[in-house]
Amino acid sequence: MIVMKFGGSSVADASRLRHVADIIKLYVKQKPAIVLSAMGDTTDHLLDAGNMALTQGKVDIKNVEKLHSATIKTLKLPVQKEIDGLFDELTRLLSGIALIRELTPRTKDYLVSFGERLSVRIASAFFQSVKMNAKAFDAFDLGFLSNSNYTQAELEKESWDLIPQKIQPLIKGNVIPVITGFIAKDGKGNITTLGRGGSDLTATMIAAACRADEIQVWKDVDGILTADPRIVKNAKPVQNATYEEASELAYYGAQVLHPRAMQPCMKTGTPVLVKNSYNVEAPGTRIEHSQVPGAKNRPVRAITSRRNVTLVDIVSTRMLGQYGFLAEVFSICAKHNVSVDMVATSEVSVSLTLDSNYDLSEVKKELSKIAAVEVKTEKAIVSIIGNVKRSSEILVRAFRICQFLGVTVQMISQGASKVNISFIVNDAEAAEVVKSLHLDFFEEAEKPSAKVN
Repeated sequence: MIVMKFGGSSVADASRLRHVADIIKLYVKQKPAIVLSAMGDTTDHLLDAGNMALTQGKVDIKNVEKLHSATIKTLKLPVQKEIDGLFDELTRLLSGIALIRELTPRTKDYLVSFGERLSVRIASAFFQSVKMNAKAFDAFDLGFLSNSNYTQAELEKESWDLIPQKIQPLIKGNVIPVITGFIAKDGKGNITTLGRGGSDLTATMIAAACRADEIQVWKDVDGILTADPRIVKNAKPVQNATYEEASELAYYGAQVLHPRAMQPCMKTGTPVLVKNSYNVEAPGTRIEHSQVPGAKNRPVRAITSRRNVTLVDIVSTRMLGQYGFLAEVFSICAKHNVSVDMVATSEVSVSLTLDSNYDLSEVKKELSKIAAVEVKTEKAIVSIIGNVKRSSEILVRAFRICQFLGVTVQMISQGASKVNISFIVNDAEAAEVVKSLHLDFFEEAEKPSAKVN
């Protein structure tokens, strides 16, 4: 058994669904279970419709109807009646939002669930039309049980037993289940969503719980790349990576797999293959516990960056050696639901990086009672994912490049996994730093004499 997950751009319209069907046919003998995201921009259209109902009292699902009805018509599928039933249900929900002018997190989860529910029904009908024994399923009917933390629900432990109980008999019966990503139900029967990376988490959870041979995550890129191709035109595919490397890359900006989606496969050792649905011949990136023996021995696996970061420098105003300072700092952050990305500490000071979207006025006010606080905006995190045994070499080369560019490194941190070295630069400098690092570690690898000195 394998699990194949296709994102929204891979199932964006009729032509993409035809292409996805051709891909699945290549793997039918490996008994696939299919996980799909919502088609194209459907989730955005649903949220827009919810906002219109909330703020203007209007019910309008034309943008949602247009794509799905056009796909059904183009592919000549006999499911319009079933899809119309979902459109009617969606209209009733939006009418309720418009009437009471309230859109709670629970209602929002119900609202966005229509994207995946529409997607799998249309896709499975098309797969049937091209002679595949496919059947559509909502994930909550196949063992996906979550808590009630709407918009960011976590799966309950029972899901590990429920999922294989539901899915393995289908696979043994030669059914190709086409399953909604992103959604589950809580113990009260309410629809929930699994937050960022939710569709990938659905797929990895199925693969891990069912002990699949592998999970294939089909994206619109050739797997994990050595850098963001929008910054580095010569970015190269990474053929192999460990779970830790892939998680660190995703957390610090690489748009491949969210770290939480890695967790089920890390637990069971299930290999993850990231492939490009637009370039099927590309080998993609294989992610597993350890590096493949004989893999090319470069010190750096990949380079990534996250922009729009805030740096907070906190210096204790208490006497040297007083305990409890760090505990208080993090307690204040937790109180205001502020998530910290990077940390660098000494006995009397700590530097933190945070997402720039946070309003830090209250946090700064409370921290100022115990420390001198300086908030610096328009920063970026540059992360180098590499071989821990060569960290000294990596640091020397990276800092030499920053010196050559005239860039001041404002903070440095090495993650507990030891595969990640990250540092802070000004936001405006990040792209040039990434380009230069990539040039030195990858593009000039065959020409040592051309390295930056």
